[in-house]
Amino acid sequence: MSNHLDPFSNRLKIQTIQEIDNLDLPVMQKHHLRILAHCLEVLKIKKIDNNSKLFEKNLLREWCDNQSKRFDDEKFSDLFYRQIESAAKKLISFSQTIDKNVEDLEIDDLILLVQQSLKTF
Repeated sequence: MSNHLDPFSNRLKIQTIQEIDNLDLPVMQKHHLRILAHCLEVLKIKKIDNNSKLFEKNLLREWCDNQSKRFDDEKFSDLFYRQIESAAKKLISFSQTIDKNVEDLEIDDLILLVQQSLKTF
């Protein structure tokens, strides 16, 4: 049985997922949006904000390692960390650009970030 509805394995609220799914955006943008929304929830859970020493404390590394234990795959843990670290940097940088704290970002902000990202490709 899939764990996609298990509240402990999915940090995104079902309502947020449905809101993203109902947007008039291409599939890849929705996917990117879900990833950023999930990363944002992780940052909120770990209480990481614009002023955190995120990468000095290695809070994300610890979180990724704990999440990856069920797979017993060090390569997965490393890849997972690099990906979530990249998304976290993007979210923190974007939040500073729009003069908001990262924990105050909302879905509309993430949509703007995704749309801006496409313009840079």
